[in-house]
Amino acid sequence: MTGTERDDPLYARLVAYEGRSAATAGTGKDPVNPAMIRHWCEAMGDEHPAYRGPDAVAPPTMLQAWTMGGLSGHTDRSGAYEELSALLDGAGYTSVVATDCEQEYLRPLRPGDEITFDAVIESVSPRKTTRLGTGHFVTTRMDVRAAGELAGTHRFRILKYAPAARPAGPAPGSRDERPKARRPRPVVNRDNAGFWEGVAAHRLLVQRCTACATLRFPWLPGCAECGSRAWDTVEASGAGTVFSYVVMHHPSFPAFDPPYAVGLVELAEGVRMVSNVVGVPYDKVRIGMPVRLEFLRVDEELELPVFRAGGED
Repeated sequence: MTGTERDDPLYARLVAYEGRSAATAGTGKDPVNPAMIRHWCEAMGDEHPAYRGPDAVAPPTMLQAWTMGGLSGHTDRSGAYEELSALLDGAGYTSVVATDCEQEYLRPLRPGDEITFDAVIESVSPRKTTRLGTGHFVTTRMDVRAAGELAGTHRFRILKYAPAARPAGPAPGSRDERPKARRPRPVVNRDNAGFWEGVAAHRLLVQRCTACATLRFPWLPGCAECGSRAWDTVEASGAGTVFSYVVMHHPSFPAFDPPYAVGLVELAEGVRMVSNVVGVPYDKVRIGMPVRLEFLRVDEELELPVFRAGGED
């Protein structure tokens, strides 16, 4: 802890919560069960055979799902987390955004496993300034057990912050000469470079495993079905339907003009991808709506695949 942090009376109160319990001997409301596994896999589009049949296991990424309290919540939580949140609220850090989570899997969960969990406030960061505003990152760690045996660990991090003041807009009747902010650049690496090369040529390329012919998207180094690392590509036709969608309202970023719709589009080839749905007001986007691929140039360097509503030929 730096001298500045030691002199911050609020931070001294916040770090006092590190190590305090957020939940002790919590119990999952339901045992691990095939119905929830099926719903999860259907929502995720995951058809892996390990999650079906008499020897099924739960997808590892469901780890937190078995601990959720639903609409009625849990009654076995401690008040430390709520006290910490109230302390931050009182200091003006009233907004919250989830920033990231980390999971470690130690043993598979199988139908019939009874779930218990403990949670602890692992860390509270010094005051940080971000583009959203100034605040503190709070990390909780949950240890999830099945039949008393540690099955996995879930770390969840949020930012409790005071929103940054928005710059004043131009005066009525004046021209705003500020340059328009640019979209964030996609992360291009050795595993997905071929996809972005296709986009530059106005082609939407989908990976295909050459061992079992399974299509996959987004691009990955290996096949989730058979494990093969050999693959080629097929070009998508561009036809699809909206499988699901969200409307982004807040927080806004300078390069975007909310509200706007972000869709999970199911391509005619059967894979799904996330992109903007354009050509229709955000509040008119509907599940099942036909869309068609087009390429949108957002600046002099970047083109992105988007989907225009009403894409039936």
